[in-house]
Formats: sequence, C-alpha cells, structure tokens
Amino acid sequence: MSDNPQADSAITPDPLEDVRVQTKIIRYTVGVGLAVFLAALIDWPLAFVAPVFVAKFLVDKPELNKETLYELTIAMVATIVLGLLLSNGITQYPLPLLILVGLMMLWGYFLFTDPKWNLFATILIIAVLMLPFMAISNPGISVFLAVGLASSGVVAVIIFALVHIYFPEPPSTFEGYQASPLTREQRWHAAFRAMIISFPVVCFFFIFQISQALLTMMFIALLSLMITGEKSVKLSAFLIITNTIGGFLAIGVFMVLSFVPNILFYTLFISLVAIVMATQIYTKPEKAPIFATAFSTVLVLLGSTLMSSSEIDSNMFIRIFQLFMIGIYMIAASFFLETRNWKFLKI
Repeated sequence: MSDNPQADSAITPDPLEDVRVQTKIIRYTVGVGLAVFLAALIDWPLAFVAPVFVAKFLVDKPELNKETLYELTIAMVATIVLGLLLSNGITQYPLPLLILVGLMMLWGYFLFTDPKWNLFATILIIAVLMLPFMAISNPGISVFLAVGLASSGVVAVIIFALVHIYFPEPPSTFEGYQASPLTREQRWHAAFRAMIISFPVVCFFFIFQISQALLTMMFIALLSLMITGEKSVKLSAFLIITNTIGGFLAIGVFMVLSFVPNILFYTLFISLVAIVMATQIYTKPEKAPIFATAFSTVLVLLGSTLMSSSEIDSNMFIRIFQLFMIGIYMIAASFFLETRNWKFLKI
C-alpha cells in the first residue's frame, strides 16, 4: 500500500460512481427494451418513435424532476394543437404552410440552445416536419398522426419516470437547469445557421412531395441542431460516420431478427444491443455521442421498417443511402457557412 493517501484515492475507483454508472446502464437497457416491446405489441400510429424518445430522454435528461416532466407534457400538448391546426385546411395553401413550418422550426432551433427546453424543441421539430408533410395529401390524418406521436411521447415519459423510480441513483440535489452558455444574440445566430442548412431541403421535399422523404427531413432537421456552432464541418463528418455505422448495424440486427420473427426475441435482442451501447455511453463519456447517435439511427431505421413490413426491403437501403447523402450535404453546407462572413447573422 502506498504511503501517499492522495495517490491511493486518485487510482482507487469511486464505489458511488460505479453504482451510478451501473444504475444508468440498467435503466437505459430496461427503458429501451420496454419501449420496444410496447411499440411492437400495441403498434399504435408512429409507435416506432417511442423507443427513440426513451433513449434520447435517458441520455439528455439524466435525472427525474418536475421540470423535465413539465417540459415533456407541454411538448405533447403542442403536438396535439399542431395536429388540430393542420386539420383545418391550411395544408391547401402551400406558401403559408411553408412559412408556418419555417417559423416554428426557427423557434425550435432557438429553444434547443437552452438546456431547459432542448427536449421540447426536439419533439416540436419532429412534429412540425412530420405532421404537415403527411397532412398535405390528407389533412384529416394530421390529428390521427398527432395523437400517435403524442402517444409515443406519453409512453416515453411514463417509461422515463418508471425506470428512474425503480432504478434510482444515490440521492442528489437538483437545483434546476443551468442557463444557456450563449447570449440571446448567439442563440438566434445558431438558429439561423440551422435554418440555412435544413430549410432549403425541407422546402424541396414539401414542394415536390418526394416519396420516402419523411425520415430524411427528420434526420437533417435534427442533425442541423448539432452543427450550428463552430467547427461544424468536423461535426458533420462525425455525424455521417455515426449514422452510416448505425445504418449498417440496423441491417445486421434486422437480419438476425428475420430468423426469429417473434416479439419477445425482438425485445430481448434489442435490449442486448442497448446494454452494449449503454455500457459504451456511460463508461466512455467522451465517445458517448457516437454510440448514442448510432443507436438512435438503429432504432429509427429498424422501427420504421418493422412497422411497415415483416422483411427487409429496398426501403431500408434507400433510407441508409439518404442518411449518407444527408451527411455529404451537411458537410458541404457547413463548409459553405464557415468560409463566409455572415455579418447580418452576427448581431
């Protein structure tokens, strides 16, 4: 034993921290597994989104508190209100619809830069892209999809709360979310950068109603949230790598599942993948974004494909190709933004 107590404490693992990490891994695995099981069993509209929400909530909001539940509840209510608004016929007027979509996306990007509202902003942007795009051809379906998306959110919130209750960490004091490190002007700057990257693609898909475009728009809008800062070219390259890895991992998982098309096996196998990912996320914090993003890609691609068919088809490869093209586009767009002096955005 060393004569230096400080040296011993530096190399001795913290038992309390080990307990926290193990609890987070179990919580992540059980939460994702339960969400996958319920989504496959009940199969409500847009059920595949629930596991994605659970995985994101558990990583982004590590503690259960009233503020988080309040934020997520407001997001569900906003989703329903948006569905009702779209059902009143605004989808018949393309220009006002695109203006409304653009303004709500801009607001969502602005809110995302505040740690207190980042999950609300994420759900808002998903709803703003998904519901109007689907409602153009059938306005009545917007309420149906809004209820489905809100149901996925409600299920995710309930699971989020349950796994925190039944797998609690050692007590800690929550003193509220930290204020955004950015000034109000910098937050608007970041929001406009995200809009410059994502909105032209959104307009193109809305105007021409490109088939299989919904997931593409969702990915590009959400990934744009992550590259609004400096060095966004490098981050874009990171995103293309992680999403491509996630895409091919989804193919591998799908092939395994095709041998045993059973809900129980599906749940257990995804839980096994989740525990591997959670171990990497919580034991290697510096690499957590890689594994979290790749696993989210797996859940989106796998869930959307399984809900639409029982076997792998060309749609899976189309979606993976779209992810790859999104990465290329975002690298080009980020490079374009970084190599120009946008004085009108630097308020």
